[in-house]
Amino acid sequence: MNEYLEKILQAQVYEVAKKTPLEKAKNLSNTFNNNIYLKREDLQDVFSFKIRGAYNKMRQLTKEELSNGVITSSAGNHAQGVALSALKLNCKATILMPITTPLVKVNAVKNLNAKVILFGDNYDETYNEAIRISEEKKLCFIHPFDDPDVIAGQGTIAVELEQQIKEPPYAIYVAVGGGGLISGISIYVKHIWPDVKIIGVEPEDANAMSRSLVESKIVELSSVGQFADGVAVKKVGIKTFEIGKKYIDKMITVNTDEICAAIKDVFEETRSILEPAGALSIAGMKKDILECNYSNKKLITIACGANMNFERLRFVAERAELGECKEVMIAVEIPERAGSLIDFCKLLNKRNLTEFSYRMSNSYNAQIFVGVEVYGSIDKKNLLNTFTNSNYPFIDISNDELSKNHLRHMVGGRLPHNIQEFMKKDKVELLYRFEFPERPGALINFLKNMKSNWTISIFHYRNYGADVGRIVIGVLINRNEIKDWVRFIKFLGYKHWNETNNQTYKLFLGASN
Repeated sequence: MNEYLEKILQAQVYEVAKKTPLEKAKNLSNTFNNNIYLKREDLQDVFSFKIRGAYNKMRQLTKEELSNGVITSSAGNHAQGVALSALKLNCKATILMPITTPLVKVNAVKNLNAKVILFGDNYDETYNEAIRISEEKKLCFIHPFDDPDVIAGQGTIAVELEQQIKEPPYAIYVAVGGGGLISGISIYVKHIWPDVKIIGVEPEDANAMSRSLVESKIVELSSVGQFADGVAVKKVGIKTFEIGKKYIDKMITVNTDEICAAIKDVFEETRSILEPAGALSIAGMKKDILECNYSNKKLITIACGANMNFERLRFVAERAELGECKEVMIAVEIPERAGSLIDFCKLLNKRNLTEFSYRMSNSYNAQIFVGVEVYGSIDKKNLLNTFTNSNYPFIDISNDELSKNHLRHMVGGRLPHNIQEFMKKDKVELLYRFEFPERPGALINFLKNMKSNWTISIFHYRNYGADVGRIVIGVLINRNEIKDWVRFIKFLGYKHWNETNNQTYKLFLGASN
């Protein structure tokens, strides 16, 4: 490894890269009772560490190689590094990116005057096509991770860490895709601080390095998840695998919810938003602390990228609550009788609702989709124990991907036919939108003041972090009591809209003709 060490010390990156700060994460440190630091590679001009390796590699090319042009394959961050390096070195760059690459990364590369070709559903398909074009057109291929000069460029992060921290940390947590970042950091760190733990972090559905280290050979995954697109690699590099075998002390895998929670943690710490791959190290560190009961240790995480599509933030915010165990989602069956909703709400013991979806299904029982705010794993366990000891059949669906991604938005349908026939006689279904004040007790206040013979037929609510909760309610009432309903909602004082004649409601939720 001496050759790699020399390359790291001689790496030329600072003509385009910054020496990024090492910042103490005060909130995370207090929460987890450890001294936690963030290495802010998200503050590079291309918002990721990839500029280091790309420029160091291209700085070594001959004038002839640069004049011919370069080509690479990348899910986004390495592409920006190559494009900026090419701009700096007055070289033409062709970048192949997977079709699934977030638009923010595609546009960033185009804005750096590089030629972009979208090809393949994942990095490996893109890589094979880039290699084909490079051979056909005699272009120099800039590998995103499995190249000594690229690895050396990433290793300059570790040189900076040595300068920025007085004493060696207990562990350094690094996101792993192809393995270039953890290779460069581990080579230098193990040379200066041999006892420091190098811990790699991967998504559960893109764990090529973890699998390879366990099986002592490079394992090619059949498929990879695309949420953390920056590390969506089916197969690690030959060189990075050999370095990983020698220097990686442990691999940790995390799920999507845990990654989203880490993005939120860093936002609350810095007001910066990391991309999923950029937050991997923080998610892995949190998991490792809880599993190993670390305390009062110095821990460093590499915040390695911030190229996030704005449109993904809604998903991240929704899943972060589950990832940090601040929300539990359950499906509950309650009897279809007056007062049953109030009895159900009493079991929540003043906890805030985060979501509530209900549509009458028959005259005997109803299925409710409910999200409840909890305060950590112990409180979640206590709430589930409360339901276990109650008379309500329920299922904890907090870890069910189908429910979290789809069913929560699909609860509904039309009234059952027996109810519709009954309605033809003397009842009507009204549909109203409300804005409730976002505080405990608002829902129970609504239910307690309703007439006992009014039946809720639709209910949907989702907490979006605002100071009011937006709610849709359908209610079955006698036709001669419509005026009483109007007086009731005026008495409540909640902002409301009558949606009974809304064409979308009639099309999808109203009674069948």
